[in-house]
Amino acid sequence: MSSRTAKTAADATPKPAGPGRPKDPGKRAAILDAAKRMFVAHGFDGVSMDQIASEAGVSKLTVYSHFGDKESLFAEAVRAHCEAGMPTSLFEADPAMPLRERLTSIGNAFFAMIMTPEAIAGHRILCSPQVATSAMPAAFWEAGPQRVQQAFTELLERRIAAGDLEIDDTERAAAQFFTLLKGEAHAKAVFGYCCGRRQETPEEHVAAVVELFLRAYARR
Repeated sequence: MSSRTAKTAADATPKPAGPGRPKDPGKRAAILDAAKRMFVAHGFDGVSMDQIASEAGVSKLTVYSHFGDKESLFAEAVRAHCEAGMPTSLFEADPAMPLRERLTSIGNAFFAMIMTPEAIAGHRILCSPQVATSAMPAAFWEAGPQRVQQAFTELLERRIAAGDLEIDDTERAAAQFFTLLKGEAHAKAVFGYCCGRRQETPEEHVAAVVELFLRAYARR
């Protein structure tokens, strides 16, 4: 092969985007959407980067350029799901909003987010033996629950400063709030079990959690 021919072939070969090159946000969004659909439908091990690329309508090289590997793509899919379900605006300071109303809006958003088919499927993926022993649970925690709990912890600290709450350990209180919100309903959804005692509506469930939380921590 002549040097000119070799150069032409090399030029035709796709190259990964370098650190300084801007990446196409539209392609990134398409990849995330495709990954979420395929992880839900087939599980983590049942999906390849080739399949995600095909579903997103991009090259495999583009997928790797944006996300590096499948584990990172899964973590970003979790982050995107959490940011869509619980945007930063939910936790922004608004002293005029009554505390019960603020907690209820956060509780409703969180419960709706964790009960989606995507979230339930993601939870099952993380509980699988292959994934549970990998680095993915830590990546999931940092991308999703840790972000939400940190934002809520900061909100609690602002409300303590405003005189609305009395809490010695805000991180523990934040974990308690979201654990109560998950409750029995989330466990049943993960197990695929829909029978048993009368099911509360999501609104009833969230209202009961908020009431319990305020009984424990509202300033007397």
